[in-house]
Amino acid sequence: MPLGTLDRDPPPFFRQGPSALSKLAVCSALALFLMVADARFKVMQPLRVGLAAVLYPVQWLAMQPIQIAQSAGQYFSSLRSAQVAKDDAFRKLGLQAQRANQVEQLAMENTRLRNLLGLRERLQSGGMAAQVLYDAADPYTRKVVIDRGMVDQVRPGSPVVDEHGVIGQVTRVYPLVSEVTLLTDRDHAIPVLNTRTGARGVAFGDTSTHADAMELRYMAANADVAVGDLLTTSGVDGVYPPGLPVARVEKVERRVDTVFARIYCVPLGLVAGASHVMVLEPVMAQIAERPVPELPVAGPRKGVTK
Repeated sequence: MPLGTLDRDPPPFFRQGPSALSKLAVCSALALFLMVADARFKVMQPLRVGLAAVLYPVQWLAMQPIQIAQSAGQYFSSLRSAQVAKDDAFRKLGLQAQRANQVEQLAMENTRLRNLLGLRERLQSGGMAAQVLYDAADPYTRKVVIDRGMVDQVRPGSPVVDEHGVIGQVTRVYPLVSEVTLLTDRDHAIPVLNTRTGARGVAFGDTSTHADAMELRYMAANADVAVGDLLTTSGVDGVYPPGLPVARVEKVERRVDTVFARIYCVPLGLVAGASHVMVLEPVMAQIAERPVPELPVAGPRKGVTK
C-alpha cells in the first residue's frame, strides 16, 4: 500500500468519550461547586466523617513507629533525669548529715567552753584556753599536745583542766605548742585529798586495770576509803590549786598480807576525749618570793679608836 494512502486518524477504539479539555473543565466546575456547597451548606461533612472513620486505623498504624520512638526517647530522658535527681538527693543528704554532725559537735564544744569559762570564774588563779591538737607519738605514754607554747607564756608544770576536773600537767614547752602529761600516765603523780574524810594521799597513773585509770597508793590497809569517794587536789604541792576534782574511787582491795591497800580510781576529767582545755598558772607562780632578810650592819668594835 502506498504511504500516502494510509489513514492517519486514530482507530475508533481511542476516540471514545469527551476530550481531555472537556473533562478538565467539568471536573474544575464540579470541584468549585463542591467547595462552595461545603462552605455554605456543609454537604461534605458526612462524607468527611465517614472517610475519617475509615482511615483512622491506617493513621493509627502509621503513627505507631513515631509514638514508639518518642516514648523510648522520653523513657531514657526521664531515666537519666531520675538518676541525676537521685545523685543530687544523696549528695544533699550527705551534706545535711555532715552539717548535723557538725552542729552536734559545735553544740558539745560550746557546752564545754561554757563550762570552762564557768570554771575559770570560780578559780582564783589565771588561765588560758587551749585546744588539743593530737596525741603524743609514744604509744607507751599518755600525753597530748596543745596549741599553746612559749609565745603564750606557758610554763612547765602548769596544771591543765577541763570542765570536769584535772586532766594533767604541762611537762614540756615549745615555742608554739606544749606537751601535757595526763593523769593516767604511769610516771605521773598528783597529791589528792579525800573530801569525805580529809585524808591526804598521792594518786598515780595506772593502766593495769584499764586504759584510763589511777591508783591511790601508800594508803594503809585500814584507811577509811570507800568506793565513790571524791578525790580533789590538796594544794600542798605548790602546783595545783586546792579543790579541783581529780578522780573518784572505783575499787578498794584490802589484803591481810600487805601493809597498803590497793585503791583504784577513775579520773573525772576527759583524759581520753578532751578537745578544749584550760592551762592554769602554777600556784608557786602566784606566791610572792620570800624577801631576803637584811643583814645587820656591824658597828665599830669596842676598844678600837680611830
